Parts: sequence; structure tokens; C-alpha cells
Amino acid sequence: MEMKFRFHVLGLPHTKTNKDFIHCAHTQNVLKFCKMMTDNGHTVFHYGHSDSKTAATENVTVISNDVWDKVYGNHDITKKFFTFSSDDEAYQTFFKNTIEEIGKRKEKNDFVLAFWGNGVRPICDAHDDLLIVEPTIGYPGGMFAPYKVFPAYSMLHAYYGLKGVSDCNWGNYDIVIPHYFDLNEFEYNENKSDYFLFIGRIYDGKGMNIALQVAEATGIKLKIAGQFSPDYENYDWPDYVEVVGFADVNERKTLMRDAKGCFFASQYAEPFGKVLVESLLSGTPAISTDWGAFTETNIHGVTGYRCRTFNDYVEAVTSIKKGKISSRDCRNHGEKYSMENIRPQYEDYFRKVYDIANNKGWYEIWNKENCTESWLKINQ
Repeated sequence: MEMKFRFHVLGLPHTKTNKDFIHCAHTQNVLKFCKMMTDNGHTVFHYGHSDSKTAATENVTVISNDVWDKVYGNHDITKKFFTFSSDDEAYQTFFKNTIEEIGKRKEKNDFVLAFWGNGVRPICDAHDDLLIVEPTIGYPGGMFAPYKVFPAYSMLHAYYGLKGVSDCNWGNYDIVIPHYFDLNEFEYNENKSDYFLFIGRIYDGKGMNIALQVAEATGIKLKIAGQFSPDYENYDWPDYVEVVGFADVNERKTLMRDAKGCFFASQYAEPFGKVLVESLLSGTPAISTDWGAFTETNIHGVTGYRCRTFNDYVEAVTSIKKGKISSRDCRNHGEKYSMENIRPQYEDYFRKVYDIANNKGWYEIWNKENCTESWLKINQ
């Protein structure tokens, strides 16, 4: 019999869980998780801002516009990186009210999902009688929950580091489950326009400088969309660049749908890099670095190219312009990350964590007569 669970989903104190906060991957993970789980009959309580709009069973308001605007109201999220502190009034209000509201609703074997990791730890510590899970770890430190879900194997391996090679200290319940996507938010297109796209935080850590240099060397038109870092707020953009600025859900869909290729030249190890999969869902090839989660999401020569030298990037652009990457192959690979495909992986994981809480755990065998086929179905 399929199990149904109860989730207490913690939003981020400094954002609002809705589509307007498209620039925050963590917030969008919360938003989509609520839909992914309620669609299959699970009970989901979302705790967040009064302007949150999720598909949760109940949206519990724990911070109002009065407090949020007082702390963050002067910050234009469409143009600048966000600034916040766990010591500010918004966070402290969020903590206090969420602890109280969970107390009113919780039952034995409920899950508390800390999408913002250590940033919402005080809430989890106050309810440590429940099952605490960090479900989409994409931050470089502060992991604390007894149950951790990483979006890519590169992130899991980075967490254990070199000691994971020498020591026998791996946790069987630290698992990899990729991020999940609503296919309705993207439009597949094979007939591309004559431009390449850079979309994301506009700074050199994301490879902005590389995309500019490659565009100049190859003579392509480059469209740029995202939030500006201080280094690019007053930048003198060359003629081959069109600056779009912040792109909402619909504009993002159009930009990705029509682009000939997308740059993802991150100079750090991406924990997942959701925008790359979004590009693939639009039938648009990816040009990425050759490390981090991109080694798992970008199949070299199939969905795009992974690069290390400047010549690699130039050749990638040239090959894409010649049509050597199939838009259909991009879309097919991207669809592996749909909510419908990822949800069973989460449900299987939550069932295993539930077993531990009920004195079963590692040796519990489910569906004995058909266990191999069942396992393969959710892990293929």
C-alpha cells in the first residue's frame, strides 16, 4: 500500500514562495515541492510569507508584509543580489512564529523539511522529535540534519571530501535525488533565433567574463538576463550584447526557447545548476564547465559541451551553430528531471526514513515478491 506522509515545509525568511522569486533556486524548490507532493495526496504545510502562493494543503503565514518590508523593502530583487541576516527582525520573527505554528499541527512521524539548511535550524531544533530532513542541499556548509538529500553526486562527494576516500564513514541515508521541474513552464523549440544566452547572476563567478570573450571571438550575438553584481551594474556593454535584465517566468521561457545555445561557465562547483536543465527542456544546448553537477546534467556531445579551455568554448559555439547538437536530445534528457519522475524517488526515500523512526530501518524489506523491479522503477 502506498504510504502518505505529512510534511512541514519551511520557506526562506527573506523570500516569498511564489513565482516572482524566480531568481532564488531554493525558493523555487520549496514552491515545486509543495505541488509535487500535494498532487499525489500527501499533506503539506508550508510556512512562509503572507504573499506566498503554493499548492500546499495549508499555507501558514509566519511573517507579514509589515515586518518583511521594514527589513527588506528597499532592496530591488530584480536588479541586485539579495542581502539578509539570520539575526535580523525578519528571520527572528519567522523563527518564533514557525516554531509556534508547527507545534499546533505536528503529529508523530511528521517530516520537517529544511530547504534553507542551517538558515532555519532554530525551528528544527525546537521540533527535534520530528523527522528532520535537508531535502535539496545546494549550499557549501552548515549541513546539520540527520537526513540529507543532495541534488548531484558531485555535491555528495564534496560533502564527504577526501576523508570519504580514506575513512569508512559514509551515511547510507545521505542520498542523491536530482532537482525537479514543472514541464509546463518551458516550451520546446527546434527553430532557434540567431543569439546565444547568458541567464543567471551576472558576475564572473557564473562565467560572465567568459561568455563575453567567447561572444567577441566568435562574432555571435549574446543576450544577458539576471541580477547584476556590483562589477556589472555600470558596465560598458559592447555592441554584440543585448542586456535584458531580470526575466520573469514568461520572459525566461521565451529567451530559452529561442536561444541557439546557453552559457553555464561557472567557476565554482555547481551543486546542481537548475538553469542548465531549464535550457535543455527548451531544446537549447548547454555550454558549461567540466566540473560539479554539470558532469552529470550536461552530456558532452549530446546535450551540449563541457569546456575547460577558451578554445573548447569557441569550438562549442561553432559546433552548435552548425547544428551538431539535437534539440530533441536536449529535451529528452531534460524530461528525466520532471516532477513526475523525481517524486517517486523522494517518496521512496521518505519511506526509508520513516522505517528508521519506527524501529525497522536498514533491514526492512518492502514488496518482497517484486523488490528488484520496484527498486529499478524509481532508480533507473
